[in-house]
Amino acid sequence: MRKHQIENAAFELANQVRAVEDVIDTALGEMAELQSRLVRAVGVTGIAHTRIQTAFDELSASVGSLVAARGKIGSCHVALAEAKQFVPGLRTVSWGDDGDCPPATGTADLRIVA
Repeated sequence: MRKHQIENAAFELANQVRAVEDVIDTALGEMAELQSRLVRAVGVTGIAHTRIQTAFDELSASVGSLVAARGKIGSCHVALAEAKQFVPGLRTVSWGDDGDCPPATGTADLRIVA
């Protein structure tokens, strides 16, 4: 019962971390689109560049902060992956030697079998 609860909690946490990473990437894409639309709007309206500079500055600062947040959530992901080695039931278990599987040398013959 406890093992099942631990596995469920870890699975839900992993899914949430991935969801947050995806949301940040989506937000960065939307912000890039906003910047592009802002440039087009300035060109179409003929407004002075100095009048809209504050908006560009604020948007740029927001993008920078979101990029920093993306890096921090990535570091969080790595820390969680390392921490799971200390949780009973989530540790990686190895049998046999600790070499690469398959060996790094040689060629792999990958085929799809129908």
